[in-house]
Amino acid sequence: MKKFLLAVASLVFGAASAHAADLAAHYTKAPVMAAYNWTGFYVGGNVGGQWGSADPTTSTVFSPTGYFAASSVPAIAAVGAQNVNSSSVTGGFTAGYNWQVNTAVFGLEGDINYFGFKGSATGSAVYPCCAPTNFTVSSSASADWLATIRGRVGFLATPSWLLYATGGAAIAEVKGNFNFTDTFAAATESAAIRDTRVGWTAGAGTEYAVGNGWSLKAEYLYVDLGRASTTSTNLAALVGPGTFPSNVYTHSVDIKSNIVRVGVNYKFGGPVVARY
Repeated sequence: MKKFLLAVASLVFGAASAHAADLAAHYTKAPVMAAYNWTGFYVGGNVGGQWGSADPTTSTVFSPTGYFAASSVPAIAAVGAQNVNSSSVTGGFTAGYNWQVNTAVFGLEGDINYFGFKGSATGSAVYPCCAPTNFTVSSSASADWLATIRGRVGFLATPSWLLYATGGAAIAEVKGNFNFTDTFAAATESAAIRDTRVGWTAGAGTEYAVGNGWSLKAEYLYVDLGRASTTSTNLAALVGPGTFPSNVYTHSVDIKSNIVRVGVNYKFGGPVVARY
């Protein structure tokens, strides 16, 4: 009986020792896991859409020796306060640098994109002083490209998943065109704006590292390019033989836009933190 118990004990402890050895070998040979580190320089591309508006304005002033009656000035300002809407596809290139501090990520990013903002509006009204003659105001606004320079501040929901807020400068060449005509004396006036504007932008986004330096992102930006203005005195109106009285006009245009886009980035080099 004693020999039997010793044999059983030997089998049990032998099996336990073999199992422990297998477990030790398994965990010794387990692959090393690598946590993505966001520090480094990156480049990328993006594509999306924008929808926005502009509020071009046309106004004039009253002068006793000018062309307009006093009642015509507010009427022109009312018709000249117009609204332009625009929507289009956008896309372009991005470059930036990130610094990771524990679970916080700080960055500086710049991009240049096709913007595609374009729209126009027209309005007419009867002169209060001189019915049934009327006047027409037409205006347009556009911006072909948009560049931004922004800071980014974010935190890591997981080692590979970044949530961030962003904001900074928005730069675009804003263009506006304006025309005034009437049926009273075939009056015409026109003006144009072409101004590289520096406005502001702010938004938020998310970026996910998929490995080997690649990451995917989605973000929203609000852009305000401010207001650009010009004046003109090139009214031509034949109110008498060879008589062309002048009047001062003021024209202005602003552009505001919402942008939603997705993109892909590639980060060069940078450390990788080993994790078991």
